[in-house]
Amino acid sequence: MSYLPLIMLGVLLNATAQLFLKEGMRRIGHFEFVWANAVPITMQVAGNVFVLGGLLCYVISVAVWLLVLSRVEVSFAYPLLSVGYIVNAVGGYYLFQENLSVSRITGILIICVGVYFVTKS
Repeated sequence: MSYLPLIMLGVLLNATAQLFLKEGMRRIGHFEFVWANAVPITMQVAGNVFVLGGLLCYVISVAVWLLVLSRVEVSFAYPLLSVGYIVNAVGGYYLFQENLSVSRITGILIICVGVYFVTKS
C-alpha cells in the first residue's frame, strides 16, 4: 500500500498551519518584543482565530505524522515534508503577495527533483 497520500495530507496540514499562523500574525501586526507586551500580545495571539486554526492544523498534522512514522521509513517520509516549502511559497505569493523570485523558483524546482528521487527509491 502506498502511504504517499497520507504523507501529503500531513504536509498540507503543516503548510496550512504556517499560512494560518502568518495570517493571524499579519492581523495582529508588528510588535516590540519587550516584557510590557508579553500579556497583551499573548492575549491577542490566544484569541486570534487564524492562530488557533494554525495550531489545530499542527496538532492534526502531528497525529498524521505519527501514523505515517508507524508505517514508513523516516528516511523516506521526512524528505517529503519539503513539499511544504513549495506549498508555502506558492501560498505566500498568492495570499500575501510575497516575493517569488527566480532564485526561489529555482530552489523549488530543485526540491521537486529531490522529492521525485526520494519517492522513486
